Amino acid sequence: MKSFSIFLVLGVVLTLILILLGNLNAGTIGDQVRDERNALAESGNKNALQPVGQISVTGDEAAQAEIVKVAAVTIDGSNVYQNACMACHAAGIAGAPRVGDVAAWAPRVAQGDETLYTNAIQGLAGQAGYMPAKGGNMSLSDDEVKAAVDHMVAQSQ
Repeated sequence: MKSFSIFLVLGVVLTLILILLGNLNAGTIGDQVRDERNALAESGNKNALQPVGQISVTGDEAAQAEIVKVAAVTIDGSNVYQNACMACHAAGIAGAPRVGDVAAWAPRVAQGDETLYTNAIQGLAGQAGYMPAKGGNMSLSDDEVKAAVDHMVAQSQ
């Protein structure tokens, strides 16, 4: 029993020594890690805050020469149709005229492009069916919707 008590006391003393050493070491290592993290953050912030470009308010000819013309983006009506319109207009869901069905599209085409565009952009709840605004995809631009309408009309005449 006496040897067990000695073993228990030595175990407690050893545990306390290890805890003390761990705390001393953790403080030193923690300070080093914090200092390294702060140094990295400061160097990263300097690069992140650099200006991307410059604005020339005066008639500086050198600045004018650096202007790059952006190519006009062409909108593919077929692509918009496949991603946004096809779900209803390929199957005729909710009264949507099927692409390629000349008879179903004829009265709509007769109303004119602007009416088709307006109905596709703003939506329509009519007797023949329901058309959600922008086909339910509000992230589409008006020009993308118009391109999709043009594509469907071209396929249905």
